[in-house]
Amino acid sequence: MPFSVKAVDRYYDPKVMPHIWCAGCGNGVVMMAIMRAFTALDWDPDEIVLVSGIGCSSRLPFYVNVNTLHTTHGRALPFATGVKFGRPDFHTLVVTGDGDASAIGGNHFIHACRRNIDITCILINNQIYGMTSGQMSPATGYGKIASSAPYGSVEHSFDLSELALAAGASYVARSTVYHVEMLPKLIQGGFEHKGFSFIEILAACPTYFGKFNKFANAVEMFNWYRDIAINIKNVDPVEGVPEGKVTIGLLHQEDKPEYIEEYDKMVERAKGQQN
Repeated sequence: MPFSVKAVDRYYDPKVMPHIWCAGCGNGVVMMAIMRAFTALDWDPDEIVLVSGIGCSSRLPFYVNVNTLHTTHGRALPFATGVKFGRPDFHTLVVTGDGDASAIGGNHFIHACRRNIDITCILINNQIYGMTSGQMSPATGYGKIASSAPYGSVEHSFDLSELALAAGASYVARSTVYHVEMLPKLIQGGFEHKGFSFIEILAACPTYFGKFNKFANAVEMFNWYRDIAINIKNVDPVEGVPEGKVTIGLLHQEDKPEYIEEYDKMVERAKGQQN
């Protein structure tokens, strides 16, 4: 189905607007990208389950007209795993943040990747805990300022896409809120992929990360993402990624056995042995 505002309308709930996100926050861009991917696939809203944990990004289920589950901090992926087991015919996705997924939820994250269960995980990485006054997260970055690191973080951050790849995710992509045409295409690709799909989205948080790190406004933050991003297709295989740049695009995709299908085969083998 071609994109149009009217087509997207079936996937969001105008009764709960306006949203609570700050001016300049990237979460609204991500929400629209997700709904554009829904529209392109013409999915029935009653056959979609969107699961989130806790954080600014995890407020997204409040605004969409699909089945939603707002869970506890860091636990969105185990809840989504239960949903997928119960209704493998449903389209199950998780929206999470860098703190929610890679700190308290880090163990769940790496094991969801290695199991290769057919869930799409969309991680909005604003490099900070935005809901609780701007503490540093595992993605904040060395030397960056946060309310809990007023003199600069001395911790080195995760490359979350590389972590997903190393843990076994069979679809890994990254984009930014600046790249609004690339973003829904990568999300759609994750939805269509059979197995665990991980899409990292670098997103602006002008209220905390931007203010602490001397960005003048949200526009400057969006332009920063434009400037640091390099499409993986344009990376020289010999020279590698230029210093200060972050790769975007489809970083990895492979076919490998999907968890629930393999689990069902194991159950059938067990039944056969019992008989």
